[in-house]
Amino acid sequence: MAEKEKPNFKIVADNRRARYDYELGETFEAGLMLTGTEVKSLRTGKATVAESYAAVDRNGAVILYNANIPEYLQANRFNHEPKRDRKLLLHAKEIVKLARGVEREGMTIVPLRIYFNEKGRAKIAIALGRGKKLHDKRETEKARDWNRDKSRLMRDRG
Repeated sequence: MAEKEKPNFKIVADNRRARYDYELGETFEAGLMLTGTEVKSLRTGKATVAESYAAVDRNGAVILYNANIPEYLQANRFNHEPKRDRKLLLHAKEIVKLARGVEREGMTIVPLRIYFNEKGRAKIAIALGRGKKLHDKRETEKARDWNRDKSRLMRDRG
């Protein structure tokens, strides 16, 4: 069996529940405007983006709200606020796509994961998502269970 290729980036925080709660559409990679202590804290790998979201503000900038990057313990008085709003760095065309999706189509900007790319820069993967209803969640869970059982049956047969 072939070995899996290791990705050349380190995932810091992953929003695994996003695929369960939202129908995800187009994904974007954005940079994060961070302070020095936030970067050091991210390198320890204790950030969470599970209950966070992003929005386009009046000035045309995309802001990440409610993402928790804990304080860096060695920074004493120069520390940052853990749940402060952070600006996302995107191209103008991408911001227009996101704003159009939120305004016209009623979608949400969902953060998927925070990671360090191959150059060592902190990036965030965001996607346009539409919230699933309860019956949609049940359908996806049923399909996932059936696929798991089907692969188990096929493996047992040979």
